Amino acid sequence: MAVLAWLLIPLFAVVGAAIWASWASRNRTAGDVAELAGYARFRDAMEKSHSGPGPA
Repeated sequence: MAVLAWLLIPLFAVVGAAIWASWASRNRTAGDVAELAGYARFRDAMEKSHSGPGPA
């Protein structure tokens, strides 16, 4: 039984490494479009707030 436990430990490590590798190599560019659009709106809003006359 102890031999089986020692064989299962590397098996679980390999399965965990495969899960982590697939998670780490996922495509994360899908959210960038929304973030860049939000940043563009933020820049536009900041430009509008500073486009008025200077302080009196």
